[in-house]
Amino acid sequence: MIIDTHTHFYDISRPAHYWPPRNSDLYRTCLPEHYKALAQPFGVIGTVVVEASPQMVDNEWILSLAEKDTFIKGFVGNIGLGSAAFAGDLARLAANPLFVGVRANWWDSGQLLAPEVVDDLKDLADRNLELDILCGVPALLGLPELQHKVPGLRVVINHVAGVRIDGRPPDRVWVNAIRPLADCPGVFCKVSGLVEAHHGAVSSRLEDYVPTLDFLWNVFGEDRVIYGSNWPVCERAAPYATVQGIVTGYLKRKGEPAARKFFYENSQKAYRWLERHS
Repeated sequence: MIIDTHTHFYDISRPAHYWPPRNSDLYRTCLPEHYKALAQPFGVIGTVVVEASPQMVDNEWILSLAEKDTFIKGFVGNIGLGSAAFAGDLARLAANPLFVGVRANWWDSGQLLAPEVVDDLKDLADRNLELDILCGVPALLGLPELQHKVPGLRVVINHVAGVRIDGRPPDRVWVNAIRPLADCPGVFCKVSGLVEAHHGAVSSRLEDYVPTLDFLWNVFGEDRVIYGSNWPVCERAAPYATVQGIVTGYLKRKGEPAARKFFYENSQKAYRWLERHS
């Protein structure tokens, strides 16, 4: 059983939609039925949707979609942490039990640790919701301090924190930023964005990804790594089957109990998504 914790759904026929832009090669309607046709043959039984749009209307549209489709187990919204509107927007979305957290794009520790942001993250933690963070090295360096300031907050790092993958050991600066997170029990790493992170022509060879995956496994352990495909964005780099093949091949080396944690149990711990059955 697989829960994919990183998908994006949108309908370009909706006049108010924000993402993707019209000039993007992602500019096509992507709905649960399109994803399920690809994913269910690989054993995917549900997904956590991550919103790319900061518009409240788009966030609420995904929740309305989720209410009709039990394949969607949870929704990570995109609302402005640190903004005047955050508290009201959070209360509005959190009234729906399918809402499981908030996503932020932060590239420096100053944004992450700003007092108004920390206050909003305390609100998030008090509601038992999580933070998805798309970030690089500067923000990674601030995560231990954030764990100290908001100890109850669960944080999920997206897309292997922007590391460049090329078959060799990962970048030393990135390694040094990730390593202290071994002592941050509330921080999880989402193994998503692998093919997009590959430098040069994208490889389908598992061995090209092993140095990075081994390092993440050693830092976070088998209890704090989570699977996400980043569909449909991943298809800009490689077919969905390639993404699945890489992670499935790697987890075969770890054994069935570890694979069950990676593909299913750890996502429950991080997101507290709902068990839903059709």
